[in-house]
Amino acid sequence: MSIEQKSRAMTFPRIGKYIIIFFAIAFIIVGARGYQLYRYVFNVNVNSDYVLMIDEHDNLKTISEKLQNDQVLLNFKAFKWVAKKKKYADYIRPGRYEIEKGMTTNQLVNMLRSGAQAPVNITFNNVRFKEELAGKVSKYIKADSLSILQLFSDEQQITDWGFTSENFRAMFIPNTYEMYWTTSATEFAERMKIEYDRFWNDTRLKQAAKMELTPQQVVTLASIVQSETIKPDELKTVAGLYVNRLRKNIALQADPTVKYALGDYSIKRVLNKHLEIDSPYNTYKFAGLPPGPICFPEITSIDAVLNYEEHNYVYMCAKEDFSGYHNFARTLSQHNRNAKKYRDALNERKIFK
Repeated sequence: MSIEQKSRAMTFPRIGKYIIIFFAIAFIIVGARGYQLYRYVFNVNVNSDYVLMIDEHDNLKTISEKLQNDQVLLNFKAFKWVAKKKKYADYIRPGRYEIEKGMTTNQLVNMLRSGAQAPVNITFNNVRFKEELAGKVSKYIKADSLSILQLFSDEQQITDWGFTSENFRAMFIPNTYEMYWTTSATEFAERMKIEYDRFWNDTRLKQAAKMELTPQQVVTLASIVQSETIKPDELKTVAGLYVNRLRKNIALQADPTVKYALGDYSIKRVLNKHLEIDSPYNTYKFAGLPPGPICFPEITSIDAVLNYEEHNYVYMCAKEDFSGYHNFARTLSQHNRNAKKYRDALNERKIFK
């Protein structure tokens, strides 16, 4: 073998070795990068439970900043990489998202990308005025209190739903409802109409018809009954009393309706001067039911009216022990005696207004 041939033989093994080393290093690098990207996608990346609010003005940058500023993620780069690969920027959906500790980046991005927001439970009760309703509901959904309040001014829509501006609040039955944070004021009202129609099933409609009252009138009466007593075990008795007065064409003479007409629920003692207010809600001056509810009555109060207690009482007066219960009477003379005991108790406590 010549010297030239020996030299060539020595060179090629060296080149082969370098090639092997090169590809080995490349394989390690690619493998390491592949493992890193695998970890980006499938490793746990959420270190705490978190509620992410996304509105229509948010983009990938602002969403990323929220997650980073609140230190929700273990690996922020992983989120950015996966979000980019899955083109999340093109599928951003407003909503309220409940991010759970232990979620992987893939799970997180998939949830956000699909718009799988978590519902909220809207609860409203013990509400007298529409302003209170708007304030309570707006705490749960994106619609602000002003837009909810404006529902009560849309006379055409109110008419289309089968109500008047006076009895429209009958459509909003206090309860707990599951909705999404993105619910608008109109969507909230539409849901309330669905729930109202569901509540007034055949059984309740038949009960109302038997009483010769419309559902709205039943709710109006229930609002008075609820405002008269804080005792659940008295609701049906009070309801029966007012049913008796309606049937006998006796003015309801319900103090809560006067307070509502005056717009002052701080009054503890209704005086003759209060009874002079010229309002269709003044049931001392005008017989029958007022034009609409004086509060948003609970389901228990509505059902108490529909299942009122049958008796002969036509008068009631708060008990002199201030227990919240009432003395009921069949005759005016009995009522006058009860009323005197209560007035004396008020005077003794120096409650004059």
